[in-house]
Order: sequence, then structure tokens, then C-alpha cells
Amino acid sequence: MNKFLEYLKTDTFRKNLLIAIASIAVFLLIIFFSLRFYTRHGEGVPVPKLKGLPVEQAIELLEEQGLRYQIDSVYQMDKPPGVVVEQDPDPNTNVKMNRTIYLTIITRNAPNVGFPDIFEMSYLEARAVLSNYGIKIGDTTYTSDIVRDRVLQVTYKGRRISKGDDIPKGSVISLLLGDGKGASEVDLPNVVGFTLPEAIFSLKGSSLEAGSVMYEGNVTDSTTARVIKQYPTVSDSLSKVPIGTHVDLILSNDPPPPSK
Repeated sequence: MNKFLEYLKTDTFRKNLLIAIASIAVFLLIIFFSLRFYTRHGEGVPVPKLKGLPVEQAIELLEEQGLRYQIDSVYQMDKPPGVVVEQDPDPNTNVKMNRTIYLTIITRNAPNVGFPDIFEMSYLEARAVLSNYGIKIGDTTYTSDIVRDRVLQVTYKGRRISKGDDIPKGSVISLLLGDGKGASEVDLPNVVGFTLPEAIFSLKGSSLEAGSVMYEGNVTDSTTARVIKQYPTVSDSLSKVPIGTHVDLILSNDPPPPSK
């Protein structure tokens, strides 16, 4: 150990140490300047502003600068096709010759989307879902249905479409909605033979009303009297009546007349 410490104090050790330090410094300088030469540090061209230009014009500018390009596309309904909407690197960034510039343009063809399940939804719910899919609502028409604004049917270019059908993004569809009024006509029930409470219950169940209530013959107990006639009467020519129609009833304790 003492010999090693004595060696560290000699001129030979100092000389070898200085040579080693100088060699490392020269080696590092050679690497530094070689890298600067290889990468052409400080040299380059500014990236032109391409956003908003037609893709053909953008490509022409890049080629004039000696730059390469790679193109990706997206679809946006509110922008014209073929326009550059994004670029990487940003404008005025210094880059080397032959650097690849990445462009995003608006595609000319709308991609297809699977039609979402909006059936039985309300109009407001359907509109929100369709907006997320990039589908627009055109005409809306109404038909008889017990639920107001419920989506019953969808058509695209006159063709009825279902859940999962492919249509172009940005398409305009038409909706058939419920009017909340139900059917305009209902079946007329035959209440002959019913007691008054039974007849009224049956009529209300069909969205009809009991009209005039009259009794015929010797009525000894109105609670057991039964309908022997009704107006209008169910027949081959009359089986449906408008909602809310009043049906007149005639009751009696006598059995109803035989049907003709």
C-alpha cells in the first residue's frame, strides 16, 4: 500500500494522468464535431403552414422544400373534402431535408356507421344519440300512438332502416313519431247481457263512454238489471267507432231479446 502511495507522488504518474485526461478530451471533441457534421447541426428548412390548404397545394409546397409527406384522413361534415386540418410538425419548425411531414385531411367519402337503436326512444333522446353518430334528422311525421314523440319508424332515402343497418355518416333520415292520441278508432264492444257497472267498465276499457241509460219493462231491481240493447250496435257493417263515442244503454230485468 505504501509503494502505491509513493507511486502516486512520482512524476511518471502525473505524466500518465495528464496524457489520459488529454486523450479523453480529444476523443470527446472528435465525437462532438463528428456528430455536428453528421447531423448538420443548425441546418434545416422551416415547415410551411399547410393547415387550411387543399392537399394538392400542400404537397407542392412540401416537395419544393425537399420534404416528404404522409397523409391520414378524417371525416367532418362541416368542412370541405381535401383540405388539410392538421400537420405535424407545426408551421415554422426547423427540420432536416427529407423529413416526413404528417398531414391530416378531410376525406371525400363519408364512412358508414351502423344505425343505432333509437326505436321506442323519445324524440329528444333519439336526437342526442343520432348526433353522436353524425346522423341528421330531416322530416318528422306523426301517426296514431299512445306515447307522444316516440320513435316508431326510420327511413333513409325512402327506404325503411333498422338497427345495425349501415348508412353514410352525415346522412339525413326521416322519423315517424307517435302523436300521443292512440288509435283514432277502437273496437266497439258488445255489452248486451252485462250489468250496468260491467257495461261501463267494458266501455271505459275501450276508451268509450256510457251515454243515456234507460230501463225497459218491469224493473224490480236495478242492480241486477242487464243490458238488453245498446246504440250503436255491433254489426257486420259497424265494428269500430271513434274514441270517446257515447254508447246508449237500455237495461231490463227481463232477458234480452234473441239476436237476429
